[in-house]
Amino acid sequence: MKTRNIAFAGAFMLTVAACSTNPFTGKKQVNLVPNSQLFPTAFTQYDQFLKENKVVTGTKEAALVTSVGQKIKAAAEKYLASVGQSEYLNGYEWEYKLVQSDELNAWCMPGGKIVVYTGILPTTKDEAGLATVMGHEVAHALLNHGGQRMTADMAQQLGAAALAAGTQGKSSTTQQILQTAYGVGSQYGALLPFSRSHESEADKVGLTLMAIAGYNPDKALDFWQRMSAKAGGASVPELLSTHPSDATRIANISREIPAAKATAAKLGAKF
Repeated sequence: MKTRNIAFAGAFMLTVAACSTNPFTGKKQVNLVPNSQLFPTAFTQYDQFLKENKVVTGTKEAALVTSVGQKIKAAAEKYLASVGQSEYLNGYEWEYKLVQSDELNAWCMPGGKIVVYTGILPTTKDEAGLATVMGHEVAHALLNHGGQRMTADMAQQLGAAALAAGTQGKSSTTQQILQTAYGVGSQYGALLPFSRSHESEADKVGLTLMAIAGYNPDKALDFWQRMSAKAGGASVPELLSTHPSDATRIANISREIPAAKATAAKLGAKF
């Protein structure tokens, strides 16, 4: 028992030490994996991905991905300078690649390594649609969602270990039932809602970034409506998903657009 208390005390101290305030949301964040460790790993994985997939170069689409990426990056720099947090981007190494794939997707690794799949371009349709996607993905990186997810996974594992230690005297059947209940409860009661909240945060900050970059955030609604139409209603129930439903997402974005425009206007953006 004494050893376990020491372990929990150590974990608590580590959590407090890893707590910081994100300049884009003003919220406290807990990241047990610092960027100094996370970024090099992400960069290596990104380079490996590019070696194993077809990177599109020399086309107007590839050039547009780079151009929009640079504008979103500049928007993030402008915002951070306005709040006196320019050093926040230390360690980020921005890179924007268009990759051949039918998948309707784009992503950004921790540290600013972005991939846009060719399969999403018909749905982005125009530069503002692409800015919606890239603003969202860049926001994930700026909000340290990768590190937070790793921290949440570590917390889940710690909880499972604590449950195992606390039920050692019970039958194997009881232990199995309790572990299953814990796994289901933590997945649907914590990790999935946590992931959905990250998506909503990235939507909100992405809107602000695209607005500061000079893109009308109203165009984000057009993009997500096209995405919803593309899905044709075939989606997992929100409770079971890592993402908000299309209806929830569109409603949330509608509410956030005025604030994004106001922030962008203060920084001199016009669209």
